[in-house]
Amino acid sequence: MTDPAATPVVRTTAGQVRGVRIDGSPGSDPVVRFRSVPYAAPPEGPLRFVAPAPVPGWDGVREAGGGVGPNAPQPVRQVAGGLDMSPVIGTGWRPGPDYLTADVWTPDPGAGGLPVMVFLHGGAFVAGEGSAGVYDGEAFARSGVVLVSVNYRLGAEGFLPVPGGDTNVGLRDQLAALAWVRDNAAAFGGDPDLVTVFGESAGAMSIGLLLGSPLSEGLFRRAILESGGAEMARAGADRVAPVLDRIAADLGVTADADGLRGVAVADLAAAQGRVDTPGQRPDLREPDGTEPGFGITGFLPVLGDDVFPRSPLDALRDGASARVDVLAGSNAEEMNLYLAPTGLLDALTEDQARTALGVLRPDAGTLMDGAGAGTAGERYARVLTELVFTGPTRRVLQAHTGASFGYEFAWRSPACDGRLGACHALELPFVFGTLDRAAAPDGLPGETPPAELSTRMHRAWVDFAATGDPGWPARDGADPHLMRFDGDADTLVAEPTPPVI
Repeated sequence: MTDPAATPVVRTTAGQVRGVRIDGSPGSDPVVRFRSVPYAAPPEGPLRFVAPAPVPGWDGVREAGGGVGPNAPQPVRQVAGGLDMSPVIGTGWRPGPDYLTADVWTPDPGAGGLPVMVFLHGGAFVAGEGSAGVYDGEAFARSGVVLVSVNYRLGAEGFLPVPGGDTNVGLRDQLAALAWVRDNAAAFGGDPDLVTVFGESAGAMSIGLLLGSPLSEGLFRRAILESGGAEMARAGADRVAPVLDRIAADLGVTADADGLRGVAVADLAAAQGRVDTPGQRPDLREPDGTEPGFGITGFLPVLGDDVFPRSPLDALRDGASARVDVLAGSNAEEMNLYLAPTGLLDALTEDQARTALGVLRPDAGTLMDGAGAGTAGERYARVLTELVFTGPTRRVLQAHTGASFGYEFAWRSPACDGRLGACHALELPFVFGTLDRAAAPDGLPGETPPAELSTRMHRAWVDFAATGDPGWPARDGADPHLMRFDGDADTLVAEPTPPVI
């Protein structure tokens, strides 16, 4: 006979869900986990390519104590060089329509007033999932936080504006998830007025953009951006039309919502994989010659709709989200993730680096000349780290009119013979307290990452969510500083001078 105390039941706005208690080390209290709780209706049939619909209610108790459920459709993507990225990007697509869901960890559903943290995963807007191993919320729950990790639509299903559908569907999913958290936080022991949204890479870029959206008002009290700003967006839906046309032609359907709805989800994901690759992707540069996606992906949020009626950065400068406390930072060697495992960090020639950068920026020569010393590959990585991650993060902090805190993650991984360094995504297992999920000979942090660094970063994130104070002073525009997280000790330092402009 099942012990009811071991299978806690929570009543959400759509119906009851049953979770599972997870025991910790001897002497510690258990925490409770709920898997794949729906926050919106399954996006199938007529609900594809449109804003998320409310969750249909259910009778009885929905089981949410088992393994991971379906995730968003996504083509196969790999990082070359033998580096295992599955702990942060997941193991691939698990088909099933009911994937607009959240995983929830809580110290106690019967508690009240606990801080709530909502995580948006990265993956270049085309990959990833909220249930990847590193995003396990047990450590946050044991620190007194209700941790919610969500899935949202990706790629063509979520970020391809099509006639007859809605724009920014994946971001509308995120907004729906945040509204669901507001309405259901108390049922899991959380405070709906004490919600912190945080994310990494595409998740952080989503948050940076949403800080400037009128639709996000009142959905969160604080925000943490890990390696992302408010600039990863195209100027309008028309800028993505070449991608839509190429996918529709590949599938032999009309380039609109009706045409794509007639295609199986798996077939659309496969077509996306064929089109959204270097050499196959159409020219997506803006009229000024810049490529907002930096060649990483053809699928990005777009400006000019009700989600983003104006530039998010301009909105921030004019006081949008002024009541939201912001913590934002980046890693010292972000682009090494893409260049070290493949060997390109050392193999790129000067001509190759300048040619590759010239596809993305008309001022490639000037940028390379201003990137400091080092090999062509090292300077190319430094330029792209600034353009894609560090610069946009700094500009969010500069534009935000409320309390803001900066950080830099500088601990260097020994992986790839030490060439990986303080690369993109490396901070994630430190923040989540899940080093055991990532540490391995082929893992991002190598085999023996410093647990003390994880303890310090995790505590800073928890303290910020609970109080708005991560443990160092707020950013002063006249004398900007940030907290540098490194091996044995963390140091408050002046904001580094950007290597390129």
